[in-house]
Amino acid sequence: MSRIAYVNGRYLPHRHASVHVEDRGYQFADGVYEVCEVLGGRLVDERRHLERLDRSLRELAIPTPMTHAALSAVLHEVVRRNSVTDGMVYLQVTRGVARRDHPFPPPGTAPSVVVTARRTDRAAQDATAAKGVAVITVPENRWPRVDIKSTSLLPNVLAKQQAKEAGAREAWFVAPDGTVTEGASTNAWIVTPDRRILTRPAEGGILRGITRTVVLEVAKALGYQLEERAFTVAEAHAASEAFITAATTVVMPVVRLDGVLVGQGVPGPIATTLRLKFHDFSEVS
Repeated sequence: MSRIAYVNGRYLPHRHASVHVEDRGYQFADGVYEVCEVLGGRLVDERRHLERLDRSLRELAIPTPMTHAALSAVLHEVVRRNSVTDGMVYLQVTRGVARRDHPFPPPGTAPSVVVTARRTDRAAQDATAAKGVAVITVPENRWPRVDIKSTSLLPNVLAKQQAKEAGAREAWFVAPDGTVTEGASTNAWIVTPDRRILTRPAEGGILRGITRTVVLEVAKALGYQLEERAFTVAEAHAASEAFITAATTVVMPVVRLDGVLVGQGVPGPIATTLRLKFHDFSEVS
């Protein structure tokens, strides 16, 4: 079965789906996006993702393309048409099509909306989580507004490629003061030797991950000690556990950092439990 994409009001075969050459997403990365996990054919934390989409659009002064109800209908329809049981659905909104010029286009320019969906191998993801993944560190070199889920991701792309070439799954950005900000496509966490869970506050300098938000709720409900504070690379090397979170990975244990084993070099009990319990706390629609 061929994949189906939604592009500006039309459901099209994936191979024929396209946007205008002067779409500002293509010309300037002038757009935002969201990725929702699909579980059992249903969307995970859709409400939270759409609320964050609204915030990103407001921060960039991009008009809202349609109501939440209409967007939700499109997301679910794309999932249905692609027969995705377990996987992900991707939503992108740009400032629209206009003559290439840096200032905003004329008022009334319609935003562009693209939605795609694809299946993922849940069993393979679980197998990866059972072994854990490797992470490398790279210098922080992104613009300050990483709290906006913008499509402008070139530093993230370069960091991901560097991780791939090093045989790692993810790269953690490190600020000039030696503290970890976040991963190239994930939020970063460690567990101290005395079982405190640390993750950087989301007031600035990182994206307020939806999965991150739910994991905080899970950890609190399970009675774990939590600290939202920056941690250093040295603290990460001395940690008993580490893990990353994102809609595409849920909770993924980290067992190696810059080639050095984290803890015993195997997924720890806290990360494993948070992964196991995550969907008991997430919203499914």
